[in-house]
Amino acid sequence: MNKHMNEKTFEKLEYNKLRDKVTSFCVSDMGRNLMEQLKPSSNVGVVKNRLKETTEAREILDARGQVPIMGVQGVVSAMLQVEKGIVLEPAVLMELYEFLRGCRKMKHFMLENAFYGPTLAAYSSGMTELVHVEDEIFQAIKNNQVDSSASKTLKNIRQRKDEVENKIQEKLQRFLKHPANKTYLQDTYISEKNGHHTVPIKASYKNQVPGVVIEVSAKGSTVFVEPHTVAKLQGELANLQVEETMEVYQILAALTGSIHEHIHSIRVNMELIAQYDMIFAKGKYSRSIDGIAPKVNEHSYTHIVQGKHPLLVGEVIPLDFEIGKDYRSLIITGPNAGGKTLVLKTIGILTLAIMSGFHIEADVNSEISIFDKIFVDLGDDQSLENALSTFSSHMKNIADIMKNADKSTLLLFDEIGSGTEPNEGAGLAIAILEQFYQMGCITVATTHYGEIKHYGENHPDFVNAAMLFDHKTLTPLYKMVIGKSGVSNALWIAEKMQLPERVRIKAEKYMNHKAYNYQYLESKKVRQAKVVYRKATDKYQYQVGDRVKFAMSDQFGIVYREEDKHGNLLVFVDGEIKEFHNKRISLELPATELYPAGYDISTLFTAFSERKLEHDIKRGSKKALKKIQKEMHTRH
Repeated sequence: MNKHMNEKTFEKLEYNKLRDKVTSFCVSDMGRNLMEQLKPSSNVGVVKNRLKETTEAREILDARGQVPIMGVQGVVSAMLQVEKGIVLEPAVLMELYEFLRGCRKMKHFMLENAFYGPTLAAYSSGMTELVHVEDEIFQAIKNNQVDSSASKTLKNIRQRKDEVENKIQEKLQRFLKHPANKTYLQDTYISEKNGHHTVPIKASYKNQVPGVVIEVSAKGSTVFVEPHTVAKLQGELANLQVEETMEVYQILAALTGSIHEHIHSIRVNMELIAQYDMIFAKGKYSRSIDGIAPKVNEHSYTHIVQGKHPLLVGEVIPLDFEIGKDYRSLIITGPNAGGKTLVLKTIGILTLAIMSGFHIEADVNSEISIFDKIFVDLGDDQSLENALSTFSSHMKNIADIMKNADKSTLLLFDEIGSGTEPNEGAGLAIAILEQFYQMGCITVATTHYGEIKHYGENHPDFVNAAMLFDHKTLTPLYKMVIGKSGVSNALWIAEKMQLPERVRIKAEKYMNHKAYNYQYLESKKVRQAKVVYRKATDKYQYQVGDRVKFAMSDQFGIVYREEDKHGNLLVFVDGEIKEFHNKRISLELPATELYPAGYDISTLFTAFSERKLEHDIKRGSKKALKKIQKEMHTRH
């Protein structure tokens, strides 16, 4: 993985979520660990091999239904114990037995299915069958214990143990049944206490019975005594138990030694099983989505046919997308919440998926280019409440990208240039797109700026795309069409709201050509504004309350403070007060035309919440009075 395909790219495109989804199909910790380390590769040979592995795994799964990856639990910790020189317990040896048996079965399975997966079958040649080690463990361990058949010595010791135990039981039974002992006995059973065979004697008679007190009951009313008649046999039994423990240890040590002799082969087997687990997890994921492996190239050409975002659930509208052949930069326009950002994310995540060897949900005629670097600028890295910080954050991100991008780079930019004054933002965005184009990058950018759309229409290596909009229901269709610019939804909505046709026709003409009508009308209504229109050379002195229009944009504002000696004035626009030079604005309507005589213009700039509070106080709202009292209390 190239260092520039960083965690930020993965985070924005939710790559780790996709990888976790595929990882859920693993059956072993070894496979899961391997998948968690997986990163997209920018080497076309590696990517093609990864996809071939996944395709073969899918073929085998489709043909056979399942794969015998088995005996994988506990093998990692067992091998760590072997490496540390620890003698393995019977249960751990059985886990290794199951693993070796699973490796053998997996090897045979892969060779049997070489027709469906020749590459995967070839991997199994590196897997070592250790049948003799399997047999040693199987013969020696039964029910998670060392079996008596493990050695002649162990068998002999256990036979002698059984004989001695039987003699002890016979002697103690005679003791319990003898009439002379009835008075001393608390009960008539034999119990084993701390490795000794004992009988329960009433505490008051403990000195009447020859033997050794091994244990006393909780209440002290009963003592458990080992009679002298079995003491010799008990000593013999203890010696046999020591001999048995030593022999069992020798057997376990020998079995552990056999494992250690083949530690390298077993480690290789573990790596191969982990690889198989990861590859077949990709195959199972492919089967779950009915995925395909598209064509792959490294010359920046991507053609997605009916591609779907892998993390979306429910009804997903497929994406058709192409870039890198007739054009290297794509500008996507369309309504807010119309799916523009989802298009970028879909392109990005499908590219990363292919570079990881994951199949994608798309038409088989799709083709994906891999890249050395993928950079994204999606969403806001900071709070939307601070537009300046947000814009600065985007600019820093783009500046960092510009330092590292090259001709094998995919760029995904959402609402490029947004967050600042539209005319400035559009100009900056066009300059950025032009620079990345000249660097040879493949760029997909979304925007709502008309200037960027016009730039895309006129540049020979750029093309526009539109997010479709249902003009009957006034809702987005979340579908993209390449080769056209987004139709003005404002005009459709204006028509829906029955704005006169002549106004709509004129609006469309202004949108496309900006050939505004500056014709002066002689009438009483506009006579006061004659100074503005009579001569182009006349300089109009802007007044507080004048409605002004910004050059090269469709925005309007209200003059907040008259211009100073340098020609700068303050304008209220988009809820904020900003400074502009008089050359950047033109008069739309003077304040005298907009407001009646005596109108308090300052109320234009008073926040709605303040006006509402004032209105509530006048009508005697208890809620408003409580709010004021609370504020007064807070101040004191």
